[in-house]
Amino acid sequence: PPAVPPPPGPPARGSLSLHRAYLRSPLGLLRLGQLALGAAFWVTVAAHKYEGAAHFALFAAVLVWLLTLALFGLSLLGRWAVVPWLGSRWLLTNLVHDLALGVGLYAAATGIMGYKAGRKSYCNLPGYSQHCLYGAYLSASICGGITACLYLFSGLYCLSRRCRDQRDII
Repeated sequence: PPAVPPPPGPPARGSLSLHRAYLRSPLGLLRLGQLALGAAFWVTVAAHKYEGAAHFALFAAVLVWLLTLALFGLSLLGRWAVVPWLGSRWLLTNLVHDLALGVGLYAAATGIMGYKAGRKSYCNLPGYSQHCLYGAYLSASICGGITACLYLFSGLYCLSRRCRDQRDII
Protein backbone atom coordinates (compact mmCIF):
# COMPACT_ATOMS: atom_id res chain seq x y z
CA PRO A 1 0.00 0.00 0.00
CA PRO A 2 1.17 3.55 -0.64
CA ALA A 3 2.69 5.43 2.27
CA VAL A 4 0.21 7.68 4.02
CA PRO A 5 1.63 11.05 5.00
CA PRO A 6 1.59 11.82 8.72
CA PRO A 7 -1.22 13.94 10.09
CA PRO A 8 -0.36 17.62 10.10
CA GLY A 9 1.04 19.15 13.25
CA PRO A 10 0.65 22.77 14.31
CA PRO A 11 1.83 25.36 11.81
CA ALA A 12 5.61 25.71 11.72
CA ARG A 13 6.87 29.03 13.01
CA GLY A 14 10.58 28.35 12.95
CA SER A 15 10.81 27.44 16.62
CA LEU A 16 9.05 24.94 18.81
CA SER A 17 5.60 25.98 19.93
CA LEU A 18 2.94 24.30 22.01
CA HIS A 19 0.09 22.56 20.26
CA ARG A 20 -2.57 24.11 22.53
CA ALA A 21 -5.45 22.29 20.86
CA TYR A 22 -3.90 18.99 21.98
CA LEU A 23 -3.50 20.24 25.53
CA ARG A 24 -7.22 21.10 25.69
CA SER A 25 -8.34 17.88 24.01
CA PRO A 26 -9.64 14.87 25.96
CA LEU A 27 -6.47 12.93 25.12
CA GLY A 28 -4.22 15.74 26.35
CA LEU A 29 -6.11 16.02 29.64
CA LEU A 30 -6.06 12.24 30.10
CA ARG A 31 -2.30 12.22 29.45
CA LEU A 32 -1.78 14.83 32.18
CA GLY A 33 -3.75 12.67 34.62
CA GLN A 34 -1.82 9.56 33.58
CA LEU A 35 1.49 11.32 34.14
CA ALA A 36 0.46 12.70 37.54
CA LEU A 37 -1.03 9.48 38.91
CA GLY A 38 1.66 7.32 37.31
CA ALA A 39 4.33 9.40 39.02
CA ALA A 40 2.45 9.10 42.31
CA PHE A 41 2.40 5.31 41.87
CA TRP A 42 6.08 4.80 41.21
CA VAL A 43 7.27 7.44 43.67
CA THR A 44 5.17 5.80 46.40
CA VAL A 45 6.66 2.39 45.65
CA ALA A 46 10.22 3.66 45.22
CA ALA A 47 10.15 5.74 48.41
CA HIS A 48 9.44 2.70 50.59
CA LYS A 49 11.14 -0.60 51.13
CA TYR A 50 9.99 -3.04 48.50
CA GLU A 51 10.91 -6.60 47.56
CA GLY A 52 9.90 -9.44 45.30
CA ALA A 53 7.25 -8.73 42.69
CA ALA A 54 7.18 -5.04 43.61
CA HIS A 55 10.36 -4.73 41.51
CA PHE A 56 8.31 -5.66 38.44
CA ALA A 57 5.52 -3.28 39.44
CA LEU A 58 8.03 -0.44 39.75
CA PHE A 59 9.69 -1.33 36.44
CA ALA A 60 6.34 -1.49 34.65
CA ALA A 61 5.15 1.82 36.09
CA VAL A 62 8.35 3.68 35.24
CA LEU A 63 8.50 2.21 31.73
CA VAL A 64 4.92 3.17 30.90
CA TRP A 65 5.37 6.58 32.54
CA LEU A 66 8.46 7.36 30.45
CA LEU A 67 6.76 6.25 27.22
CA THR A 68 3.70 8.34 28.12
CA LEU A 69 5.94 11.33 28.77
CA ALA A 70 7.52 10.88 25.34
CA LEU A 71 4.10 10.59 23.63
CA PHE A 72 2.82 13.63 25.53
CA GLY A 73 5.89 15.71 24.69
CA LEU A 74 5.85 14.86 20.99
CA SER A 75 2.10 15.45 20.78
CA LEU A 76 2.26 18.70 22.72
CA LEU A 77 4.99 20.02 20.43
CA GLY A 78 3.27 18.61 17.34
CA ARG A 79 6.44 16.78 16.35
CA TRP A 80 5.20 13.20 16.00
CA ALA A 81 6.16 13.26 12.32
CA VAL A 82 9.85 13.08 13.32
CA VAL A 83 9.37 9.58 14.75
CA PRO A 84 10.28 7.08 12.01
CA TRP A 85 7.48 4.74 10.94
CA LEU A 86 5.32 5.55 13.99
CA GLY A 87 4.79 9.22 13.12
CA SER A 88 2.59 8.37 10.16
CA ARG A 89 0.55 6.09 12.43
CA TRP A 90 0.37 8.34 15.48
CA LEU A 91 -3.24 7.58 16.39
CA LEU A 92 -2.56 3.84 16.16
CA THR A 93 0.64 4.28 18.18
CA ASN A 94 -1.29 6.03 20.95
CA LEU A 95 -4.02 3.37 20.82
CA VAL A 96 -1.59 0.45 21.18
CA HIS A 97 0.38 2.25 23.89
CA ASP A 98 -2.75 2.95 25.93
CA LEU A 99 -4.49 -0.41 25.66
CA ALA A 100 -1.56 -2.84 25.53
CA LEU A 101 1.06 -1.14 27.65
CA GLY A 102 -0.89 1.28 29.81
CA VAL A 103 -3.84 -0.88 30.78
CA GLY A 104 -1.93 -4.17 30.73
CA LEU A 105 1.10 -3.19 32.75
CA TYR A 106 -0.72 -0.92 35.18
CA ALA A 107 -3.35 -3.59 35.83
CA ALA A 108 -0.57 -6.07 36.59
CA ALA A 109 1.26 -3.57 38.80
CA THR A 110 -1.97 -2.72 40.62
CA GLY A 111 -2.66 -6.40 41.24
CA ILE A 112 0.83 -6.91 42.62
CA MET A 113 0.62 -3.94 44.96
CA GLY A 114 -2.92 -4.87 46.05
CA TYR A 115 -1.74 -8.38 46.86
CA LYS A 116 1.21 -7.01 48.82
CA ALA A 117 -1.11 -4.62 50.69
CA GLY A 118 -3.33 -7.54 51.62
CA ARG A 119 -0.32 -9.46 52.91
CA LYS A 120 0.64 -6.49 55.13
CA SER A 121 -2.87 -5.75 56.42
CA TYR A 122 -2.05 -7.20 59.85
CA CYS A 123 0.20 -4.23 60.66
CA ASN A 124 -2.69 -1.80 60.29
CA LEU A 125 -3.88 -2.67 63.80
CA PRO A 126 -3.71 -0.07 66.56
CA GLY A 127 -0.74 -0.53 68.81
CA TYR A 128 1.46 -2.22 66.19
CA SER A 129 4.90 -0.73 66.78
CA GLN A 130 6.89 -1.91 63.74
CA HIS A 131 7.25 0.01 60.47
CA CYS A 132 4.19 -0.77 58.35
CA LEU A 133 4.13 -0.77 54.53
CA TYR A 134 0.38 -1.38 54.31
CA GLY A 135 -0.47 2.29 53.67
CA ALA A 136 2.21 2.69 50.98
CA TYR A 137 1.19 -0.48 49.16
CA LEU A 138 -2.49 0.39 49.38
CA SER A 139 -1.86 3.94 48.12
CA ALA A 140 0.19 2.61 45.23
CA SER A 141 -2.50 0.10 44.27
CA ILE A 142 -5.21 2.79 44.32
CA CYS A 143 -3.09 5.14 42.17
CA GLY A 144 -2.31 2.26 39.82
CA GLY A 145 -5.96 1.28 39.46
CA ILE A 146 -7.06 4.82 38.66
CA THR A 147 -4.15 5.18 36.23
CA ALA A 148 -5.13 1.95 34.46
CA CYS A 149 -8.67 3.34 34.09
CA LEU A 150 -7.30 6.56 32.60
CA TYR A 151 -5.32 4.52 30.07
CA LEU A 152 -8.47 2.56 29.25
CA PHE A 153 -10.41 5.80 28.66
CA SER A 154 -7.68 7.26 26.44
CA GLY A 155 -7.41 3.99 24.54
CA LEU A 156 -11.16 3.94 23.95
CA TYR A 157 -10.98 7.59 22.83
CA CYS A 158 -8.27 6.71 20.29
CA LEU A 159 -10.23 3.64 19.20
CA SER A 160 -13.39 5.66 18.63
CA ARG A 161 -11.43 8.16 16.50
CA ARG A 162 -9.90 5.31 14.53
CA CYS A 163 -13.31 3.68 13.97
CA ARG A 164 -14.59 6.99 12.55
CA ASP A 165 -11.69 6.96 10.05
CA GLN A 166 -9.96 9.89 11.67
CA ARG A 167 -6.16 9.82 11.59
CA ASP A 168 -5.34 12.64 13.98
CA ILE A 169 -5.26 12.49 17.79
CA ILE A 170 -7.36 15.63 18.23
